[in-house]
Amino acid sequence: MLCPLKINNNNFKALIMTKVSSEFISEIKVRGFIHQATDLNKLDSILSKNKPQTGYIGFDCTAKSLHVGSLMQIMLLRWFQKTGHRPIVLLGGGTTLIGDPSGKDESRKLLNVKTISINSKNIKKVFEKFINFKENSQSALMINNAEWLTKLSYIEFLRDFGKHFSVNRMLNFDSVKLRLEREQTLSFLEFNYMILQAYDFLELNRQYGCILQMGGSDQWGNIVNGVELNRRVSASSSKSEELYGLTSPLITNSNGGKMGKTEKGAIWLDPELLSPWEYWQFWRNTADQDVSKFLKLFTEIDIGEINKLEKLAGEEINEAKKVLATEATALLHGRQSAEKSENTGKHLFEKIGDENFLPKVYIDYEILNKKISILDLFLMNNLLSSKSEARRLIRGGGAKINDKVIKNESLLVDKSFFTSSNDIKLSAGKKRHIRIVLKKNN
Repeated sequence: MLCPLKINNNNFKALIMTKVSSEFISEIKVRGFIHQATDLNKLDSILSKNKPQTGYIGFDCTAKSLHVGSLMQIMLLRWFQKTGHRPIVLLGGGTTLIGDPSGKDESRKLLNVKTISINSKNIKKVFEKFINFKENSQSALMINNAEWLTKLSYIEFLRDFGKHFSVNRMLNFDSVKLRLEREQTLSFLEFNYMILQAYDFLELNRQYGCILQMGGSDQWGNIVNGVELNRRVSASSSKSEELYGLTSPLITNSNGGKMGKTEKGAIWLDPELLSPWEYWQFWRNTADQDVSKFLKLFTEIDIGEINKLEKLAGEEINEAKKVLATEATALLHGRQSAEKSENTGKHLFEKIGDENFLPKVYIDYEILNKKISILDLFLMNNLLSSKSEARRLIRGGGAKINDKVIKNESLLVDKSFFTSSNDIKLSAGKKRHIRIVLKKNN
């Protein structure tokens, strides 16, 4: 069975403080990306040489898009490429069939092959915004682990690789241990996930010379398994190459909430699920305490410039927030959309610029032949989640149509409310705004 890597947390902290040689480790260290590593000194030495190296991060296809919670890993791959190395985006077409128990209180809902395929195609579009897949020496690769996992023979796989895993040790990994301590079910199916992820690393090393797996801190046990599996397998062959693991910290906001989750739901990276304006607004609403951290992690602004921005205080910190919002939005949606969003924000909050970039919701012209309750209108467009919430907003003076306060909870909206351009601006408080546009049927 596998012998665990000897990793001393105290030594690791000291190691982080030593001088680094490689551009990649230097950049991600100062920006706060590093949480744990198997051997940071050796990895730094290898990455400092002229030869480009290959590293990967895996992303399961559990939803039709990635959200901001995955952005830190995407930025790690982006920095890996920008500093001269080759990143691999590993789509989990195979592992998604199993479901990763890491960080979950219950089993994931099992998805069928068709759904996973659709999700993977949508997710690919996100990566193309951040990473260069065009042909060159550092061109990224996008690979689906279904290519090898779905072809494995179960008996042969157990005999050749299962012998290298200690169940005793696997029970102590956080992804397993926490579920068992809470007396929550962990299926045998999920228990296999860490073995399959370890095999992914081995396969990527064999086929593409990949030496590094990165991921979030919740993936530490899975990553170490892959490093150890390669060490054990290579020990019995003529080929012996050390692999490395590196994790980033779990990012939460200043309130302790999970990154990318809001009252309205996930902050998606797909413009069809979340408009550039809403994405910009998410970053603009960052808490004061998080601005510096998020500038380092989610933008490419020079550290020297960030150091200047983090000195801003009081009302001036809003300038840093606008820089964060615009630069983060430019990476995902392009500079033009980012600047349009910033201009919209200036109009709404500073009364300069214009607001034409507000997200638009279309409703059929014929619907307004009958008047619509203002409460239903707020719910219809997902600005608010319930009629009781709409009533509270109206009573508090926070509900507006075309910037005019709505005072009547029983207000009925008809075509007369719409401007000559057949639209109205609907506002829920100071920060949530949409344009409702009438659509005539042909």
